Amino acid sequence: MDDDDFKSIHFKRSYERRVSEVGCTENRRKNERRKLGIGWLPLFRHVDENAIDDALVDSEVLTLSAGTSLLRIGETNNNVFILLSGKISAYLDNVVISDSGIAISEGECIGELSAIDGKPVSAMVIAMTDVRVLKLSRDVFWYKLMLVPGVARNMMIALTERMRRTSEQNLKAQREHLELIHIRKELDVARQLQASMLPQQHSLFSERDDIEICGFMEPASDIGGDLFDAFFVDEHLLFFCIGDVSGHGIAAALFMARTIGLLHILAKNTDKPDKVLEILNDRLCAGNETNIFVTMFCGFLDVENGKLVYSNGGHCAPIISIGGEIKKLTIPKGVLIGAFPNMKYTSMEFMFNFGDLLICYTDGVTEAQNQMGEEFTEDRCLKIVEQTGSTPLKSMLETILNEVVNFTGSNVLEDDCTMLALRRPM
Repeated sequence: MDDDDFKSIHFKRSYERRVSEVGCTENRRKNERRKLGIGWLPLFRHVDENAIDDALVDSEVLTLSAGTSLLRIGETNNNVFILLSGKISAYLDNVVISDSGIAISEGECIGELSAIDGKPVSAMVIAMTDVRVLKLSRDVFWYKLMLVPGVARNMMIALTERMRRTSEQNLKAQREHLELIHIRKELDVARQLQASMLPQQHSLFSERDDIEICGFMEPASDIGGDLFDAFFVDEHLLFFCIGDVSGHGIAAALFMARTIGLLHILAKNTDKPDKVLEILNDRLCAGNETNIFVTMFCGFLDVENGKLVYSNGGHCAPIISIGGEIKKLTIPKGVLIGAFPNMKYTSMEFMFNFGDLLICYTDGVTEAQNQMGEEFTEDRCLKIVEQTGSTPLKSMLETILNEVVNFTGSNVLEDDCTMLALRRPM
C-alpha cells in the first residue's frame, strides 16, 4: 500500500478531495465519520488501531469505476474486500436488474465466504458507482488480522448479521411467492367467472329455425376484456353485441362485467341501438377514475322481417355477406364507450335477408401478429369467409381461429380473439 492510500484508509490525514458545497451533506457526513478513525469499519470496531495498522501495511486500496465487476459467479476468490465508499450491489445470477440487487453498505465485507471456504463465488458483485475498496489477501486476513484480538469476534458478528438479513430476505421472498400463488389462483377464478358471464354454448338458440347464431371468446394468457352477447328481448327482436375493453387484468374484467350487466337492462328498455350506447356511455363514464373504455358494435334484428338496426362505438367494422358479395359493413362513426360523457351516437339499418351472413370480431383477430410483426389483417378474414361462408357457423369461426393461431405460430394468444356470427337460414 502506498503512503497516501495507507493514510487515507486509517483516516489520519484529511482527504485531498474537496467536497463541493452543492449536495455535499452526505459526503460531509461520511468524512466526519471517517475522521473518527478506522474503528468505523465494523470489522475493526473496538480493536487496537496500531495492531490493525501493522496488519494492513501490505494491503492496497482499489478504485473501481461504475459498472466494473468486483467478483463474478463461479470464479475463484482469494481476497476479502471492504467497501470504503460508493455503492456496490450483489446479484445472485448474471442478470443485472437495478431493483434486484442486494445493496452492500459501506464498511461491509465482500467475498469473505468464498475466501474462507475456497469455493467458487456464488454472486456477481458490481460497482454501481465509482467505489473504493480495501483489498485483503487471504494470508493477511487469516494470519494477521484474525490474530488481532477482537477482529474474529467482529467477523462472527458481521456474519451473524448477514445471515439474519439473508434469512429475512428469504422469508420476504417466500411470502411474496405465496402471495403470487394466491394471486394466480384468484386470476384463474376471475377468468372462469368472466367466461361464465358470456354465452356458454358456441351455437346459440339452436331450438329456433329463424336464425343461426354462433360466438365464442378465445382468451389470451391474461384476463382480458372481450365480450359478446345475444338474447331476445321479445319473441322476434334479437339484441346482439360484441366489445373489447381496453387493457387486461382484473380491472378490465370488472369493467367488462359491468358492461354486460348494463346491456341486459338497457336493451330491454329500448329498441334503438344508438340510445343503448348513449346511456351505456354515460353510465360507464360515471366514476371511471381509471379511464378504462370499451369499443362496441351492437344491433337489434327482427328475425321475422329481417330489419337490422345497428350502432357503433369505436369498434371495427363487421364482415357482411349479402347475396354472395362479401365486404366490410358500412358503420356509423361513434366514439369509445366510457371515455367521454354526454356523447351522441347514430344508427344505420338494412334488410338482413335469408341467406345473409354477418360476422363480428375484435381486433385480437385481425391484429394478431406473426414472428415478423405482420398482422393477420381483415383481408385474410374476408378470404376465409369467402371460402367457408356457406359452411356451418361454428366450423367457419373455428377455421378463422385456426388460421390466426397458425399465422402467429403460437398457441398462446397475445390478445383475446372474439367472434360472433349471425345468419338467416334459407
